[in-house]
Amino acid sequence: MSTLLRVTLIALMLGTSSLTACRSVPVSEQTQATEKIPVTVSIEPQKYFVERIGGDRVKVNVMVENGVDPHTYEPKPDQMRFLANAKAYFSIGGDLEKAWLPRLLGANNQLKVVDTSQGIEKLPNLGHDHNHHHENPSGESENLDPHIWLSPSRVKQQAKTIYQSLVKLDPKHQAEYQANLNQFIQEIDSLDQAIRQQLTPVKNRPFMVFHPEWGYFAKDYHLKMIPIEVEGNEPSAAELAEIIQQAKANNIKVIFTQPEFSPKIAQAIAQQINAKVITISAFSPDWLNNLRQVSQTLAAELK
Repeated sequence: MSTLLRVTLIALMLGTSSLTACRSVPVSEQTQATEKIPVTVSIEPQKYFVERIGGDRVKVNVMVENGVDPHTYEPKPDQMRFLANAKAYFSIGGDLEKAWLPRLLGANNQLKVVDTSQGIEKLPNLGHDHNHHHENPSGESENLDPHIWLSPSRVKQQAKTIYQSLVKLDPKHQAEYQANLNQFIQEIDSLDQAIRQQLTPVKNRPFMVFHPEWGYFAKDYHLKMIPIEVEGNEPSAAELAEIIQQAKANNIKVIFTQPEFSPKIAQAIAQQINAKVITISAFSPDWLNNLRQVSQTLAAELK
């Protein structure tokens, strides 16, 4: 046998053995190496929180897309299909979930529901009808503000709850989740400090919003939120006249609206009091930078 032929045969044997070695890795192990944990959240900011802690190890399905009113949103068929294989649902504790959760559990009775609002002190919901006070099965009042993701200090607690849940689902990567959590909390603390510095010059100033989403933010940073909505509804003519008087009394020069709601009422009020209308979002996917920008806007407009 010629030298060239022997070299060719050896090369072919080595190539075959390499392919065999690759095929010897169990398919299940290869799948586990790349498989992401499927989870569902209610709103975009929660996706941001889960991905900051879970990193590339999670695949997050968001029920309410940015710019859509969460109070009237209906889940889409593809979202329900995703839920059939989801490992966990991270809830925010808002009214929008009360109609969904039975359906979600019906689609996947193994779904682990994690209430990210657990252990968080809540404020009264200014958009709730105070004449209809109910309690949910856990005994907690429904007349509570669900917008806890707009308070950096409360987001730290939510982040810890998300971390604990991911560790239970995937204990092998606990160290990675812990490192991600530590980094996220450091960034939250930096954000909180920056917002306090920005808003200290306008401490105790009132600001007007259409939908009362910013109550926790106002409390944290010593501002006064005046909502246009009355018990979750657009104001009547008499209530609108009262709001206009309140705006004049508080020297309101800017009204903040949200992309999920019609700006028409706010624009009508602004015309009466010679104020401008600015849109800010509570549901931005980029939570950290969004709160930083909202703080800069408030600091500039409330001077």
